[in-house]
Amino acid sequence: MGESRSAPTVGQIVLGLRLRDLRERAGKSFEEAARVLSVTTSTVRRMEKAEVGLRPLYVKALLESYGIGAEEVDAFLALVEKANRPGWWHRFRSVLPDWFSLYVSLESEADLIRSYEPHCVPGLLQTEDYARALLRTGFPRADEEELDRRVALRMGRQQLLAKPDAPRLWAVLDEQVLRRPVGGAGVMRAQIDRLVEVCARPEISLQIMPFSAGPHPGMFGPFQLFRFSYPELPDIVYTESLTGAVYIDERPEVTTYLEALDRMVTQALPVQDTERKLLELRDAF
Repeated sequence: MGESRSAPTVGQIVLGLRLRDLRERAGKSFEEAARVLSVTTSTVRRMEKAEVGLRPLYVKALLESYGIGAEEVDAFLALVEKANRPGWWHRFRSVLPDWFSLYVSLESEADLIRSYEPHCVPGLLQTEDYARALLRTGFPRADEEELDRRVALRMGRQQLLAKPDAPRLWAVLDEQVLRRPVGGAGVMRAQIDRLVEVCARPEISLQIMPFSAGPHPGMFGPFQLFRFSYPELPDIVYTESLTGAVYIDERPEVTTYLEALDRMVTQALPVQDTERKLLELRDAF
């Protein structure tokens, strides 16, 4: 029960939080819950944090000890079965590190995605040629087969935006994103054309932070903020480095990022001016 595993799915995270809430409402301590399963208290803590898998027999025993009725137990176990199924991205695990696997799961379940990008077009909006040029630079030792898989993973993520219940995407792009040549002039023109197309979609809001705006709160680096429909799940901020990522869900820290975004959108060009600016920048290539 204490084995380590790959990154959890959002469903597993949510169910772990629900287990915690049910335990607390039943007035049970970690020690009491652990005795039910004949495990250590750390195992129960890790279950509630989705750091270990949710085994149906263990979950059922806990729920019954918390006084949950048979019908509710069955419904909870059905959710466990669904949450334990690997996401579509699991087939790309050879090119998908655990620290980014969680990102894809969060992205796929979010209701709202807000981001600031100072370096490149957000992955959800990249053309295939633009993505390939970026990935070739980022993974210079990758052979063509590996590169194809990395591109396919990025294109697969974009299917999220084709869903009837697609999340709202609100991104602020630094002007240098659209001036930095990636893959050549033709690739950049096609990429900007793609951004112009998505500007017409009501669930997507793009803003450009022009050089003329001067310093702004996002100058420390790129980040994404995810918001969910699950009441148990707080907003989560994601930042990354060359070798890993940090996921932030503590309210004071998340609030700092939200406030930065809110200030940035007042400095960036208004949404209604984005298409005009994109076309202007396209003409530079």
